[in-house]
Amino acid sequence: MHRQAASKVDTAELLDRVVLKELPGRRGMGAWRALLRAHASLMRQLATDLEKKTGLHLGDFDVLGRLAEAGGELRMTELADRTLSSRSGMTRRIDRMVDEGLVRRANAGGDARGVVVALTDAGSSRLLETAPIHLRGVADLFVAKLDDQELAALESALDKVTLDCGFG
Repeated sequence: MHRQAASKVDTAELLDRVVLKELPGRRGMGAWRALLRAHASLMRQLATDLEKKTGLHLGDFDVLGRLAEAGGELRMTELADRTLSSRSGMTRRIDRMVDEGLVRRANAGGDARGVVVALTDAGSSRLLETAPIHLRGVADLFVAKLDDQELAALESALDKVTLDCGFG
C-alpha cells in the first residue's frame, strides 16, 4: 500500500514538472480548466434540459438548426463538419433521424457518392417547437451571466484559438 501511495505521489510530481516545463509558471492552466468546466457543465445542462422538456437530443437539435441555417439541406460531409461530428457518428445520427421523419437523405446531384441531408416539414416543425426552450437555456445559463463587454472579449478570444479542422 505504501509503495502504491509513493508511486502516485511520484506521478503527481512528475506531471507537475511536465506542466511547469510546457507552461512556465502554469500560465493559462486556470483559463484552460475554466474553459473545460464551463463547456462540459453548460453542454450537459443544455442537453439534459432540452431532452427532458422536449424529448429531442441536443445533437439532433444541432443538426436541424444547421440544416435550417443552410437553407434546408447540406452534404453529409459538410453537415458533419458544421456539427463538429465524425462522419461515422453523423451517419448513425442521420439514419435515426430519417427513421423519425425529421430529415431525408438523397444523392447529391451529379455525384453518385455524395449524400445530401435535407430538412423535412416534420424536422422544421420540431426545430421551431424546441428552439425557444433551448435558447432560453442559453440565455439563462450563459448570456445572462456576462455583460456585453465580456461576451465580446470571450468571442474574440475563442475565435483566436478555434482550429479549422474536420472531425473525421
